[in-house]
Amino acid sequence: MVDGTGLSTRSVHAGTYEDPVTGAVGTPIFQTTTFAFTEDSYAAFDQGHIRDVAIYGRYGSPNQWAVQEKIASLESAESGLVFSSGMAAITTTLLALTNRGGHIISSRDVYGGTFNLLREDMHQLGRSVTFADPTDLDAIRAAVRDETQVLFFETLTNPLLKALPLRELGDLAAELALFLVVDNTFLSPVHLRPLEHGAHLVVHSATKYLNGHSDVTAGAVSGSRKYVDRIWAQMLKLGGSLDATTCFLLERGLKTLALRMRRQSENATAVAAFLAEHPAVRRVHHPSLPDYPYPWIRNLCTGGYGGMVAFELADGDEAALKLLGALRLPLVATSLGGVETLVSLPFNTSHSFLTERQRREVGIEPGLVRFSAGIEDPEDLLSDLEQALSSL
Repeated sequence: MVDGTGLSTRSVHAGTYEDPVTGAVGTPIFQTTTFAFTEDSYAAFDQGHIRDVAIYGRYGSPNQWAVQEKIASLESAESGLVFSSGMAAITTTLLALTNRGGHIISSRDVYGGTFNLLREDMHQLGRSVTFADPTDLDAIRAAVRDETQVLFFETLTNPLLKALPLRELGDLAAELALFLVVDNTFLSPVHLRPLEHGAHLVVHSATKYLNGHSDVTAGAVSGSRKYVDRIWAQMLKLGGSLDATTCFLLERGLKTLALRMRRQSENATAVAAFLAEHPAVRRVHHPSLPDYPYPWIRNLCTGGYGGMVAFELADGDEAALKLLGALRLPLVATSLGGVETLVSLPFNTSHSFLTERQRREVGIEPGLVRFSAGIEDPEDLLSDLEQALSSL
């Protein structure tokens, strides 16, 4: 039904469960942990495909299948899997693709929770990790060892919006027979579909843009069926499955993904242009600006760059704290990707675990503000930023 259709059409229609009894337009919530055995159930046990038959909620359910099919369709993937959080998706995926003695190459330019997992826990699980500049292909190649199994990066980094040289990295992964796994949370499949550019698997914190309403915690991974099956088997052991009601909410949020991303991208681009001309702002990080140092992203993305903007205030962290107190519309809160604009400071939230020297090494300078544009009217956001900056 949705083959060959656009992203908005797939956002609405892909995966929707067609209820044979009621004809419900939306997928009903199957609020049950277990399903009565049938001949199909026993056949699934016998033939080893229990992922595809309603047997037990943690194995799979109509609500999981509906939202997984929708996300996979949007990512141009063969299969998908949802999790109880983005971190559950990342942890399960990395453990499924590596074994004891394996080596992962990643970056310090990743979400703080991901960095902590890589730095503090992977070595206790028998995996080693090397951190490299995600924009430096030579540095990534130099970090490869005989035991390297996975390259794991974010397509657009948090919080500085550094763009991954995705095609070249896909070529490197193919040349060296490595898994390339990317976190595409900041861009969503509306702007970039990494599987079309060489990635083997794409993960999301579905809490952010995929759901888009700041009321769901979830994660997702998409890719070929053989890799996703491997991750599903790992998920059964780690237990990070997603419950039926949250699947329903995530599926509902996904139906407006393309509309929301278009507005949020337009708002972020307008905010970046405004901030770039303001005397209180030292630097703005956004792919639309002429001085953006990673121009290759313009050949990868379609329709914009998502809703994130990062900018540095000339007077440092003290001024940034004052700005947050002066803003009227954006909510000062962690997370991103919701319909409401959110703002936070990496130095005292997402990257507070780094020393100031370590933050500077990855480019996080004093006064950095992370701005997640919502779907408000752009003139209202700009007016609020103007009054708040004028008050400093």
